[in-house]
Amino acid sequence: MEQGVHLAETETVTVDLTHNLRSDARDNRDRILVVAREAFASEGLDVPMREIARRAGVGPATLYRRFPTKEALLVEAFSERLAACTAAVEEGLANPDPWQGFCRTVEQVCLLHVLDRGFSAAFTSAYPRAIDFASVRETSFRSLAELIGRAKATGRLRADFSVDDVVLLLMASGGVRSGTPAIARRLATLFLEGAAS
Repeated sequence: MEQGVHLAETETVTVDLTHNLRSDARDNRDRILVVAREAFASEGLDVPMREIARRAGVGPATLYRRFPTKEALLVEAFSERLAACTAAVEEGLANPDPWQGFCRTVEQVCLLHVLDRGFSAAFTSAYPRAIDFASVRETSFRSLAELIGRAKATGRLRADFSVDDVVLLLMASGGVRSGTPAIARRLATLFLEGAAS
């Protein structure tokens, strides 16, 4: 009977240790993502994985266990930004006034890119080869092309305007060093004035 009690106590301790380990692993993962987002936003995509591990206070093995490639880290770090970009385009498509929907989308997407250099670089380049990132980007561009077509049909958007023009805006947005919402709005306004017919 005593052995049964000891066995039960041992099982409880093992469960507690496993639970704590999972919590530590979760904390490490969250810390890595916070550090990666900050580093990519301020310094771009060239921050080495080892440097991200160092700043997060974890070993390189821990980083690579959670994110086996830089592409995997980028996809996870930018998943919220990707979702926000997709939502901005969908909101533009849902607007009953295609021109207003287009303008609002440009403003929101410009803001996302001015405030995060890393996301801008990842979104406008072929660097992240991960399927998740590429497929979301392609879907966003298709939806954006539809929004552009609707805005052109109103006669308020230049006939020669294309998705490539938005990509140029996003690339310019990523080049802004000290991005603020005011700078993003100014950049979007200048862009839209040039795009209007």
